[in-house]
Amino acid sequence: MRNLFNLVMRIVSSLLGVLITCMGGVWMLQGLNLAFRKGFMVGDPHWVVYGAIAVVVGVAELVWSNTRQA
Repeated sequence: MRNLFNLVMRIVSSLLGVLITCMGGVWMLQGLNLAFRKGFMVGDPHWVVYGAIAVVVGVAELVWSNTRQA
């Protein structure tokens, strides 16, 4: 049962890392005024920084969830 729980949580953690990384990428693109040109984030350089932080956190989540010991 413990191995099943570890597998499920590893999958959930990986999906969360992918979601955070993609979300940060969208924030960066909006902050750079390159995509999704409607909304309050468009052209605001603060969102480039927030997006970069989210990408780093998402990648760290992916690495952590896939390299930790079971």
